[in-house]
Amino acid sequence: MGKGTAVLREPPHNLEAEQAILGAMLITNDVFYRVSDWLDEEHFYDPGHAELFAAIKRLILNRRRATPISLKTDVAELDFGELKGPAYLGRLAAAAPPPQLAWQDGRVVYDLAQRRRLIEIGEGLIAAAMDAPVETTPDTLVENTETALAAIAEKGKASDHQVTMLEAAADAIDTIAAAYQRDGKMAGQSTGLRDLDSLLGGLAPAQLVILAARPAMGKTALATNIAYETARRFIETKEEDGCPVGFFSCEMSAREVMFRLIGTEIGIPADRLRRGAISPEDFNRILQVSEEKLGPTPLYFDEAGGIKITQLCARARRMKRRHGIGLLVVDYLQLVSGSQRRDGRTQEITEISSQLKALAKELEIPVLALSQLSRECERRDDKRPRLPDLRESGSIEQDADVVMFLYRDEYYIAQAEPTDKNAASYFEWQSDMEKAKAKAEILVPKQRQGPTGSVEVRFDAKLTKFEDLAVQERLTEGVV
Repeated sequence: MGKGTAVLREPPHNLEAEQAILGAMLITNDVFYRVSDWLDEEHFYDPGHAELFAAIKRLILNRRRATPISLKTDVAELDFGELKGPAYLGRLAAAAPPPQLAWQDGRVVYDLAQRRRLIEIGEGLIAAAMDAPVETTPDTLVENTETALAAIAEKGKASDHQVTMLEAAADAIDTIAAAYQRDGKMAGQSTGLRDLDSLLGGLAPAQLVILAARPAMGKTALATNIAYETARRFIETKEEDGCPVGFFSCEMSAREVMFRLIGTEIGIPADRLRRGAISPEDFNRILQVSEEKLGPTPLYFDEAGGIKITQLCARARRMKRRHGIGLLVVDYLQLVSGSQRRDGRTQEITEISSQLKALAKELEIPVLALSQLSRECERRDDKRPRLPDLRESGSIEQDADVVMFLYRDEYYIAQAEPTDKNAASYFEWQSDMEKAKAKAEILVPKQRQGPTGSVEVRFDAKLTKFEDLAVQERLTEGVV
């Protein structure tokens, strides 16, 4: 062979294994049910074998026996070299392995198909890198490849989804033990708000938690508070509590989020920081807080706007792999787009919410996704949100394990200020404003594995900070 001559290699395959699993199914149809969860016609290298598997599957799923005789007509046109279809079936049946061992041949067929798919992805990446338009960034190519690889990895787990009673019991006991070690309060990640943790039991692994509100209610601020407190505890407790957090900030830049966090820590509103309206002492405090407190906190931002759900999932997997995140925040759901064009936005949101729920289960972490509300609540006298107010609410409500609404009466009362400051209505308005001042409600109308209800918290609008009510306020409000 001369120098530089290309070597043509056949893709990995094993025709004997394909013959063995097909023959076993012809002898004992139950073999099909042992492998059908993860093996399909697409996994066969030989086109004739793929058609034969499809014919066997069709008969069995139609509650008919699949035998060389019943398949005779279906495979009459198939040509396997020296043998036509019907004669080939007899050879397969005669050489079939014992049924209890046949799944091993099926696994060989499946694994080799996955290797061929990996080769396709690699070749596709090479072709895309060579021929992609200039506007296609390398990051896009990497994300598309990661999505394809993740799909293979997830498919590869198909045979491992079933668990025994012993495994399920051990998992449940681990959760109970985690709650017990936290004085029976919760098994999930703390939100940093005492009463909300008491209602939710924390943010549990594999949960999709929706936080929805109308604009100006403070949902981004609440999500940021939860994310920061969770990541901060991870450092302060030497990894005994809290966890690293991933934050997809689709609306605000990471810089804007940091303005808020810095302002919260040093007690200066973010707008003053943005304008530089600070003293030299303030600036030194900012440097100190950033270096000692914020810098070491394992909170990781992704500020890509208009991101597709497939890209988001790929990047979240990368965060999990690189940083070990235990909580993912998405701000917000309506700014994420579907993987492809749909007939309507409702179908697109359905794909996004179902993908986020699947991602939470896959990564075994809670996913906190923010969502907008429709204007319907603005038209009611009682403007507290309800489940139907969720935009495209059907799919979001269905996929969510927990739905939370954020509501501030103060915001709506302020908008209704009377113009006549001497009228009796003005003094009533002042009284209402005083009662609602710096307070917010977090309503939980849906919790798949717990009670519904609501809690009241303090909200500092200038510092965009949520806190527990003080002891005196809790007694006044009747909070136990």
